[in-house]
Amino acid sequence: MKSRKTKKKLIAVSMAAAILLPLQLATVHAASPSTTAKNEAMVVKIHLKNRADLDKLLSYGIDLTENLNQHAGQGMEADAILTKEEIEILQLRGYKTDVISTQHEIQTLRQERQFTVQQEKDLAAAKDKVTILRANYFTSQGGKFLYVEAKTDAGSLNSTVLTATWDKGKNTASGSGGTAALERIEDADVYMYHSMLLPVDTRPSTVNITSSLGGTMEAKVTDWIGGKKPTPGKHYVSDFTDHYMTPTELDQRITKLAKQFSSIAEIVELPYETNGYRRKAQTIIGDQANPASAVVITSKKWGHEGGNSISLQAVKQEGANLPLSIDTKENTIVVKLATDPAGQSSSKAKDVIQKINAEAGSLVTATSFRGSSGEGLVASTEKLKLTDGLKAPESISREPHTMKAIRIGKHRDGSKAGVLLYSQEHAREWVTPLVSVETAERLLRNYSTDKATRKLVNNLDIFIVPSVNPDGATYSFYDYNWQRKNMTNHCGPEKSDPALRNTWGVDLNRNHGTGSVYDGYLGSSTDCQSSVYGGPTEQSEPEAKNLIRLADENPNVKFAMNVHSYGGYFMWPPGAYKALGRETLPRPTAGQEAFFWSASERILQQIKEYRGTTILPGRTGPVPDVLYSAAGNSADALWYNNRIYAWDFEVGADLWNAQERKWEPVGFQPPFEEGHEEAMEFANGLIGMLDVAYDYEHDKKAPTSKLHVKRSMENATLEFSTSEPATIYYTTNNKRPTFSSKKIKISGIREGAEKPVLEQTATVKWFAVDASGNIENHYKPEGKKDNYRSETVKVK
Repeated sequence: MKSRKTKKKLIAVSMAAAILLPLQLATVHAASPSTTAKNEAMVVKIHLKNRADLDKLLSYGIDLTENLNQHAGQGMEADAILTKEEIEILQLRGYKTDVISTQHEIQTLRQERQFTVQQEKDLAAAKDKVTILRANYFTSQGGKFLYVEAKTDAGSLNSTVLTATWDKGKNTASGSGGTAALERIEDADVYMYHSMLLPVDTRPSTVNITSSLGGTMEAKVTDWIGGKKPTPGKHYVSDFTDHYMTPTELDQRITKLAKQFSSIAEIVELPYETNGYRRKAQTIIGDQANPASAVVITSKKWGHEGGNSISLQAVKQEGANLPLSIDTKENTIVVKLATDPAGQSSSKAKDVIQKINAEAGSLVTATSFRGSSGEGLVASTEKLKLTDGLKAPESISREPHTMKAIRIGKHRDGSKAGVLLYSQEHAREWVTPLVSVETAERLLRNYSTDKATRKLVNNLDIFIVPSVNPDGATYSFYDYNWQRKNMTNHCGPEKSDPALRNTWGVDLNRNHGTGSVYDGYLGSSTDCQSSVYGGPTEQSEPEAKNLIRLADENPNVKFAMNVHSYGGYFMWPPGAYKALGRETLPRPTAGQEAFFWSASERILQQIKEYRGTTILPGRTGPVPDVLYSAAGNSADALWYNNRIYAWDFEVGADLWNAQERKWEPVGFQPPFEEGHEEAMEFANGLIGMLDVAYDYEHDKKAPTSKLHVKRSMENATLEFSTSEPATIYYTTNNKRPTFSSKKIKISGIREGAEKPVLEQTATVKWFAVDASGNIENHYKPEGKKDNYRSETVKVK
């Protein structure tokens, strides 16, 4: 064993190494605006020896993705967003790395997306042309059916929806017979037409087809002999996404849906406005290569509110012994540098800072460059225009954003079990909002025609938030595609020059108050530049507050799904642990854990049915068991504070390359063809989760349990079994069991229920309670009746 003195020395060295790397990594982001390819960010695979290596990597605060590959006895790999310079630093420390994808590859994806968006705009402006190919009525095996085929010249866009309305016969009102969305039919990636086949009560006279882009056509219904074999109850429409969507598009989409289906949907505006897609305008005067001589200039107003119209110039005066002075005319600031007896410029950065703040402080704030002394001389400059650096078109609002949720349900009064579905806490996860929007579309557009959908909408209260991080997502689309955090800059002057703009923001999935970095949990950082920055305080960010407010104000919410990417994981609380001893947040009871597992299997089966994607068992389970610690995450907040069964999807499972016999990661922003497939299969999963919630709401059957005793010469081991996932509360001290009694817990990581051991004869009293709150034998723990289960266990 090492001496205590030696141990302390090793710990000190380890801490020094852990501190050294983040400081060096931070300097990488300090490159000038003319960043070279050396500082381009990319997705990189880091090879690790063991979990200790991973925890060390977490302590560095680098930008890890959620994709972690573990190999039995052969180490593991973690993906991260790194610059070339950061890669070199890690390699110097002995890490082996492989590049997965570069930022340049995203440009093509952006262009493809913009082409599709422009197509939609052009078609919407001109109205598409709708043609009804066939409108037939027929009977078969005693049933009456309406079959319609229609086509739109905007059919190449998946988001173009055709809706049919029909009457009940001659001289009846249009729409009196019913309404339904048509299903888009394509073959070999070519759009053919839209169609529907539905049972009807009476023979319609006319049918009207309306496109979501404005086109419309009406046709008479004709009799049809023969035709397709009818499949009553099978009409289910899906596939409503054809490009990645910005937060602006997402808001428009769900607002339009709520308006169209106002009887079963509404928009909920969340109370806390975000900071907005906005920045102060900035520039730097002086030589950045010599920090002591550089000055950072920041506008008082936001860039779009006037900051971008400010310009500044430092000029050398002609003459000797001239004083430092400032000329300000409207939005132009001229710094006239002082001269020495030889007529050379002699103004130090600290003097220029003081002078600007004193005489041009109504327009700008001047600060030293990254906390430098300001003792260096300021050189003259060309006229510099301050800019906020934002690249989104002017049509994208810079103002604080009102976050929106679409609430779906026939009864939206809190009387039904609530489900919260939310996505894009991390800005760069472009696929995740598509999962949410696709789910909303399916629920609303299938309501009138699909019995299973109608069952869910009639019996659940569903809240869907497509983008929890609208500001960061906008920044990811238009400025820096790897943006993870929101856009709020909590860094002080030392870390707020324009070259560091991509490092600002708070990780919204680390900003919650349960198991946070401020409570000593691992996987978050207090460094404002870290990719996993937990914020200046717990719950500091409006986006995080909105999510919790939604849960707090709707106590009927019993289930939640946080949709992330990428890696193909399916996880639940606890989500964080402390580094020392790997102490997790309290584990669920064995019964609760069993419910998480049983519900997960149902949901994962729905995902697999789309294209055969299997979420691996090794990537299913509590977060720290299958991934890594994530201090301050939202699922933990919902589970521990609101007792909501909260899961995390990680869409984008690795794809199997059969030729090379290896798994290949898909990334945050895969080609849309892959992103579309991920959206479809995980929307299946969300529908599966709603099925779980429906069964929970309608479960009125109490569980039953059995006690199995295994005796030895010295003790007796107790093992409980239940008819369904249920928590066992028990006593061995002859007291009535209550909700304050001992509970059967999980015996260990990835293990089953614990088995208590009796050292002496005792009477075991217990009861079981399932996830829906049904109690065995209808026992009332706080009542007076003794209809709990009881058995005396003898120990020799």
